[in-house]
Amino acid sequence: MVTHNGEHSFYNLIFKGFFKYLDPEDAHHLGALVIKLAGLPGIRGIKHAASKPVPELHVQALGLHFDSPFGMAAGFDKDVTMVSGLYALGFGHVEVGTLTAHAQPGNPKPRLFRLIPDRALINRMGFNNGGAAAAVPRLKKLRALKHRPVIGVNIGKSRITEVENAIEDYLISSQLLAPLADYLVVNVSSPNTPGLRGLQEISHLKPLLEAVKSAAGSTPLLVKIAPDLTEEEIAEIAQLAVTLKLDGIIATNTTISRDGLISDPDKVAAIGAGGLSGAPLASRSLEVLKQIRAIVPAEMCIISVGGIETAQQIQERLDAGATLVQGYSAFVYNGPLWAIKMNRVLKKIAAQR
Repeated sequence: MVTHNGEHSFYNLIFKGFFKYLDPEDAHHLGALVIKLAGLPGIRGIKHAASKPVPELHVQALGLHFDSPFGMAAGFDKDVTMVSGLYALGFGHVEVGTLTAHAQPGNPKPRLFRLIPDRALINRMGFNNGGAAAAVPRLKKLRALKHRPVIGVNIGKSRITEVENAIEDYLISSQLLAPLADYLVVNVSSPNTPGLRGLQEISHLKPLLEAVKSAAGSTPLLVKIAPDLTEEEIAEIAQLAVTLKLDGIIATNTTISRDGLISDPDKVAAIGAGGLSGAPLASRSLEVLKQIRAIVPAEMCIISVGGIETAQQIQERLDAGATLVQGYSAFVYNGPLWAIKMNRVLKKIAAQR
């Protein structure tokens, strides 16, 4: 858990006294309003003026400059509405989406659940988003800003598209979004779209990545994988990424496992299907990172995500070979100043080395 300073304690009181009683998706929308306020031009300008560059945290990767190795994972800002606010709150990059070729409402509610004792979330959102085309004007506006984070764009298969037509579906999104993305991510690892994870099989994945890579042109391309793959499957995908000369791998998405949870098993069972994220995923995510790094070249970008809550964990991932690190679930439990605090502690860690 993050250090119990005054900022964290204050948010903890708000969370325990208010947010925990709200439906998690309603709480997300309420939090989004605060984040959007943080991204308003006047407030964003104050933040930039007050923030001194921290060279110790700068990262060069994917041919891009990152102010910090720590970014926001996909799934939080599905429709490209909070990028400036998240940058103001300390995230060095923001991965938007998952965006699909066709707008879709996602799965029926409720579809987002908290496991507070585990500091975890379960979601079965189902790629709810307004579609790739609707995101284009927002991305164009963001790219025109003088101060902004690196923007990754995560794309997935539309639910109405049959798996055998997945390549054509991904290509619609790629052609629209790759020219506006700092990097593009092929998401084949969410457990909440039927048939999607089957695209991680090499026979399906190779032609999909070849097609999207061609469509992406000069935009760096990464693939995001699940933590539930076997060691053999991870090795095959890592080697495929090398063979196809992808720019990177994101490891990992949410897990369908429920092992090791301390929450009431009956409550967990009642929630049902969905991807688990947060603290319980930390160990497995680190394992997958180490396995991939042992296979791919040193220059290949690996973005490690899963279970991150402290700056020490971020540094552990970097030391284990991650190029960049992402968080999401702990933002819910630690509040809006979480990334700023992570950068502050990372700077102290760097100074002590």
